[in-house]
Amino acid sequence: MPTPSPEFFQQAGQWCALLMLASGIFTGLAFVFKWGIRFRFVGITSLLVVLTGSLLALSFFPLSKAVIPGAAKYNLVYDLAGPQVVITVPPTITPSTLEATLLQASENLFSPGRGGSGAQQMTIKVRTILHQKSGMSQLIPLGEIQRSLTVRNDPNAKITLNEENLEALATTTFDPASS
Repeated sequence: MPTPSPEFFQQAGQWCALLMLASGIFTGLAFVFKWGIRFRFVGITSLLVVLTGSLLALSFFPLSKAVIPGAAKYNLVYDLAGPQVVITVPPTITPSTLEATLLQASENLFSPGRGGSGAQQMTIKVRTILHQKSGMSQLIPLGEIQRSLTVRNDPNAKITLNEENLEALATTTFDPASS
């Protein structure tokens, strides 16, 4: 069964809101006419308020993660739900895979709530860790993506790759035991 889309939750939330409104009217009538079931209607209406709020909240954020073909697995290093995020990727990554990974991370980490600090752009920086000697590691910046914090599918996302570091990684031999 596929994951329900935000549009599904929006439509379900709208129907639930209509049921909540009808239940609220019946609750009001029950209190006016002093029906014996008036407090049951209060419970039903309260449940519908919570359910409507939940469904509408789910309509803003998708439950599934974006999958970009060719993207590599990444790990989140720094994210305080603000406009700056840092991820790490394996040192064996290629430039095309890095671009796909940056696009996937920008889709998966997008949230309208990140704009609370007044920033209009989210920046995701990517780096890798190169283990040179026993006990020594070097952080190598590989690039970044800047995208809008207000537009979910930002067509103007700007990817900047550090070509010099990517070329240096391509000529480096890796010890599988140190990764």
